[in-house]
Amino acid sequence: MNSFGIHFKPQMWSVALMLAAFVTGCGGSGGNGNSPDTTAPTVSSTTPGDLATGVAISGNIAATFSEAMNVATITTATFTLRQGATPVPGAVTYAGTVATLNPTNDLAANTVLTATITTGARDVAGNALAVNKTWSFTTGAAAGAGPAPVSLGTAGNFVILAKSGISTVPSSAVTGDIGVSPIDSTAITGFSLVLDATGTFSTASQVVGMAFAADYTSPTPANLTTAVSNMEAAYTDAAGRSLPDFTELGSGDISGLTLVPGLYKWGTGVLISTDVTLNGGPNDVWIFQIAGGITQASGVRVLLAGGALPKNIFWQSSGVVALDTTAHMEGVILAQTAITLATGATVNGRLLSQTAVTLDASTVTQPAL
Repeated sequence: MNSFGIHFKPQMWSVALMLAAFVTGCGGSGGNGNSPDTTAPTVSSTTPGDLATGVAISGNIAATFSEAMNVATITTATFTLRQGATPVPGAVTYAGTVATLNPTNDLAANTVLTATITTGARDVAGNALAVNKTWSFTTGAAAGAGPAPVSLGTAGNFVILAKSGISTVPSSAVTGDIGVSPIDSTAITGFSLVLDATGTFSTASQVVGMAFAADYTSPTPANLTTAVSNMEAAYTDAAGRSLPDFTELGSGDISGLTLVPGLYKWGTGVLISTDVTLNGGPNDVWIFQIAGGITQASGVRVLLAGGALPKNIFWQSSGVVALDTTAHMEGVILAQTAITLATGATVNGRLLSQTAVTLDASTVTQPAL
């Protein structure tokens, strides 16, 4: 009998003790038994590294965090680049644990620049960086050979962007953000999307990044409308470049060739049935104007040599782009129609289609900086 005159049977004491233990175990952590996250995030690596030299003037700046960050805090206010005291304008994106600053224009050659991520950057639990992260690097020589690169605008924020759908046969592996517009999220199939609580994006186990669709919460629809418009403008820009350096090379069959930087033009489709090499430096640019489609045979690779970067390679194709099983492509594909990747095909670049993109256990990785 207790002090209130109530008698507890032994089994009732056991239940009471278990309840007390359960309540104690749930206290102070939102009822899930886990301690709240109070650890400040850090920047674990940067590209370029601190004090790096000879950095490509067309390169992006990136920082990898120790944990997932609150995307709303990774902005041009918290991630900046300066040439002395002068801000360098650019767009900031975030995917996975990587923040990327894409300068609006090429960086000044042979110049020291300083990048900073401020304590305004916070992780998903609300913890801020303990101190500002600052690093400096020096750019290399001026722009390289070939035409001026094609500006992707905000379409460059996506590794895959399509107007009528993105589908996959699992399991594909996509690194970077994906998006569809004006079609809605039902056109992103095979990814098992999980809508974020904000309603502005989804996540998926096959995507290291975020998925966006036109029916998501504002500002996503407006952002996608702009990105698709920029994608179409980039296609028009690439298709409209004049005075090609090479016309009808190989009658459209570039199999086995080594291609230097430049503007290439075909009134037909392009066939790649054996490995092709693009040989040039990190500031050099290739633009391929293709009136038909691109057909890349099974197991065939597009290879880079001499420091060439996929972000400076643009495949403008009026017809279907088809990569057969285990084929490997480098560069940004600007397609007026469909892009299809057969089983095991891989791309180091971007897939920007004015219709649909189809994957089959494929790997698509946003370009190296």
